[in-house]
Amino acid sequence: MLTPEDDAYWREYHVTPRYLAGSLGVDEDPSLRPFVNLNWSHHQVDDDLGKTVFVSPDGRLRIGFFGDDYILWNVAAYEDPFGPRRWAATFNQNTPPEIVAAFTTALAHDYEEGNDHFLARPAVRWDEQTQPLTEAGWARDPSAKTGTVEIIAPDKLAGIFLDIRCQDPEDEQCLLWSGPPGWGTRAEATFTTHTPAHLIAATAAAMADPAPLVRYERSIPQELRDLVQLTPVEPPPPPKPTPLDVRRTAVSLAVERAFRSSPTDPRAVAALARTTLPSPTRSAGSPAPQASPPGAHLSPTRPGPRR
Repeated sequence: MLTPEDDAYWREYHVTPRYLAGSLGVDEDPSLRPFVNLNWSHHQVDDDLGKTVFVSPDGRLRIGFFGDDYILWNVAAYEDPFGPRRWAATFNQNTPPEIVAAFTTALAHDYEEGNDHFLARPAVRWDEQTQPLTEAGWARDPSAKTGTVEIIAPDKLAGIFLDIRCQDPEDEQCLLWSGPPGWGTRAEATFTTHTPAHLIAATAAAMADPAPLVRYERSIPQELRDLVQLTPVEPPPPPKPTPLDVRRTAVSLAVERAFRSSPTDPRAVAALARTTLPSPTRSAGSPAPQASPPGAHLSPTRPGPRR
């Protein structure tokens, strides 16, 4: 069993597909960053559990993050801050926060534009919400019940369900899901009937994005590890040598070649004495090798220089 003292405990991996990466193991949750960047007022409901509620300046948008519940994110929009809510969206604890961030980023952008686009009327055509998925190769399930639409990922591990019969504003008309059924494995995002189609489409596009997400292996539920591809995050490559480094290396090699070809040449001996050649086998902290005196490289069967 891995412990925090093990190097493998902190090893990071690229996780594919991203919709199975889960919500744990993210050092910096990006889902609420758009509202932090906008400097919206927020209230800490419970410091120990991380419960936070962000409210737009006019009170028409409210975003709640609840650290101990099944529904981690709860978003609600209002035409009038004192009236009934226009629409609501929720994301559960298994939803990758990077996917939630696609929704919240689009929402914050709408609000900043100042044109009430976040209160846009529902789409007339359901494919406005699912287009990013079909463009990514997800296919419609022909066995879906009449009045419903379901688009499924090629691996059958994610999909979107639409009940186009819903009319009540409080009905959860749209469900984005991923992972096998179960409290610790199924990610779910729900949207009520009047949720603008472009916000759902932004969330769907983030799910279909082929780019992997980075996670610690230990943060991925055991039930999902056989369903994802884990690729170790490689350390950054060493820095490229500067032009000065290249020149120094070339000079050192030239001096070494000159000494080998004519070890008795005073100029080669002097140049070698002025040049420190790096030793690839010398470990850190060990003393640098001493320069050999002239003639030390001579063959024992060959007479030395005549004095």
